[in-house]
Amino acid sequence: MNGVRVVDMVTASVSVRFLEGRPGYFAGKGYEVTVVSSPGEELRKAQREGVRTVAVEMAREISPLRDLVSFWGLVRVMRRLRPAITNVATPKAGLLGGVAAWLCGVPCRYYTLLGLRCETTMGLKREVLIAAERIACACAHRVICVSESMRQKAIELGLVEASRTVVLASGSYNGTEPERFAPTTEALRRGGQMREKLGIPANAPVVGFVGRLTKDKGINELVKAYCELRKEMAELRLLLVGEMEEGDPLTARTRWLLENEPGIVRTGFVEDPADYYHLLDVFAFPTYREGFGNVALEANAAGKPVVAAGATGVVDAVVDGVTGLLVPVGDARALAGALKKVIEDPGMAAALGSAGRERVVRQFWRERVWEALEQQYAGMLEEKGLFAKAAQGSEWRAGLALRMKRAMDVMVAALTLLVLWPVMLAVGVAICVCGGAPVLFRQRRPGLGGRPFTLLKFRTMREARDAEGRPLPDGARLMALGKMLRALSLDELPQLWNVLRGDMSLVGPRPLLMEYLERYSAEEMQRHEVKPGITGWAQVNGRNATSWQERFALDAWYVENWSLALDARILVRTLWTVLVGGGVAHGSHVTMPEFLGSGRNKS
Repeated sequence: MNGVRVVDMVTASVSVRFLEGRPGYFAGKGYEVTVVSSPGEELRKAQREGVRTVAVEMAREISPLRDLVSFWGLVRVMRRLRPAITNVATPKAGLLGGVAAWLCGVPCRYYTLLGLRCETTMGLKREVLIAAERIACACAHRVICVSESMRQKAIELGLVEASRTVVLASGSYNGTEPERFAPTTEALRRGGQMREKLGIPANAPVVGFVGRLTKDKGINELVKAYCELRKEMAELRLLLVGEMEEGDPLTARTRWLLENEPGIVRTGFVEDPADYYHLLDVFAFPTYREGFGNVALEANAAGKPVVAAGATGVVDAVVDGVTGLLVPVGDARALAGALKKVIEDPGMAAALGSAGRERVVRQFWRERVWEALEQQYAGMLEEKGLFAKAAQGSEWRAGLALRMKRAMDVMVAALTLLVLWPVMLAVGVAICVCGGAPVLFRQRRPGLGGRPFTLLKFRTMREARDAEGRPLPDGARLMALGKMLRALSLDELPQLWNVLRGDMSLVGPRPLLMEYLERYSAEEMQRHEVKPGITGWAQVNGRNATSWQERFALDAWYVENWSLALDARILVRTLWTVLVGGGVAHGSHVTMPEFLGSGRNKS
């Protein structure tokens, strides 16, 4: 992606740490990345990733005069850099940076919605925050929500239309690093040393929290729950890793306890909290609202159980009864009860922590989020026709080839529909006679960048269920007519309409099921870097007779070696494969068996 300029923007320098690794990843992919924030140490550190940085002073709170100066500074940055893509995050940068990008005509604009401050505000301030979020969302072509529950909340509040929202991979802003928090022997040793340094007795159970010590984080309730538990557990300690903030103050009672209660241990701000998780018996997360709640993932990655409030964003980070326990928001008594339950049951604590770590390792590694974001960028660049404009040399030629591919798709699909409409009509009538309505089978499938679309096929199976209402196996439901349609690939003909719509191409990896997205490895996700196709390299090299591993390897080879000449070769071979009629079934299955994930499918 040589020549594609990307601007990542956050308000405060300290928030740049949430981007850690991502600018370098995109720079390594050939993007020209610039990180913009208020001046500070974290912004300077971003230069180590080989990217440009620009400091523009931005106030976190509402400050009309300072905001006007900041806005003009951001407009100047946009006019000087002329980025193809902007990705703004945090409320102030989202508003000022989003409007500046819109005003300067940036062709691909993203707003990453990290959280909704308006959820816990009232009166005029709430209305102002909602209005600001609506403007920020309106200025973006696409709004990236860091969790599904926050996406639903944003839609419910009328901040953005559902069609312009997306959640990357399984959610979170920047993923996490499971190996950094892993409970290795060395990490546990360092945790023991930290416990001794903080003066926590070796046999004392520890409840911990990492983050800002504010009202919205539920610290008032956490301290109250701790005081209740301390009546029964004299050795119990509460470890708080973070600083208080004046913008969202705690009650006077809570502040007094933080200063005077001997069982409460405060560390203040720490650069890297990883070792502190290994001091804990349970991680408490009683927040009122979150975008996602990455600290819950970090605790799980360290093998620790989590007790959390069931707030927006948190319900995506913690699976109740599996990786932790969820309690009502603002309920100190329920929080105390859940913490007590986990502390007094080591078996439960170990099971929750183990399941949590396995989930983080499987779903939330950073590269998975970055790859999903890269696919988003590639998809929008293609939508805007910017591949050729944003690149030079071979990249320009690649952009021209993509437009030629699209022209070929439209021309061939339209001509084929004109020629074969009598055949399609006959197939439709035959399905009605043999199996009744409906004629078409519709299903949501992932397209370019994993974005869903509705795939069309002629129906080949009849509705048939067992006594308990479950669908019978494919072999029992496949109609004789359907078997013939599949053998001749006539069931795929309605997808020519998907090609005309731009959902698919004539040639590309076959679109599989939406639920497979979470099961792919990084290499297998490559298949979504191009549009799915009616036929593909895997289809002319075995169709369903290949294993999942072979099929994905063929898809990856196609993505890396794509050309117009290769597409023409695949189309010719497809005609021969259809005439021969082989490879439709897979072993004893009438279709491919379910893909369970890398390493779990053996055939």
